[in-house]
Amino acid sequence: MSSGTSTSATTTTTSRTRPDVMDAAELRALQSPFKQRYREQPESARTPLTASAAWSETGITCTVDGFAGPVRAGLHPATGGDGSDACSAEMLLEAVLACLGVTLRSVATTMGVELSDVRLTARSTFDARGTLGVDREAPVGVGPVDVEISASTDASAETIDRLLVTTERYCVVGQSLAAPPRLSFQRI
Repeated sequence: MSSGTSTSATTTTTSRTRPDVMDAAELRALQSPFKQRYREQPESARTPLTASAAWSETGITCTVDGFAGPVRAGLHPATGGDGSDACSAEMLLEAVLACLGVTLRSVATTMGVELSDVRLTARSTFDARGTLGVDREAPVGVGPVDVEISASTDASAETIDRLLVTTERYCVVGQSLAAPPRLSFQRI
């Protein structure tokens, strides 16, 4: 790895922690009324999402109100941080893994593909020269995201290929990475 580039890897393990394991029929029954409503009323499928954050602590940080509690994000060590704050680029990888993991599990359930000991690992890099403005030619942003999925299964290679293609197609976060966020500013 060249100087000024940071590598990030995030791993998530999915395991059955709830006794109510869902099969394909139960998943279809759960989702059927939603699908029917969205077919009949397409506008009802537009689902609002929100996240909030504030400069509630000192330093070059921003605290995000996360699902499991507040998360303070700050500078990555490659850009001057001391490593005590969450890295927003790694939080992005975590979001990718969360969405891919849920989508993979849903698709596998629907397809009847048995997977166990599932582990997902996301890897990417960013060039610190870009975000620090050292080199205008250096890219700003996380590079390509590679996700490795490992699992025990008896499924055929063709079935795994179909599982991955379908999972990639329906992963909301993964599909969103192609478009940067739109910014606006409101004076208060």
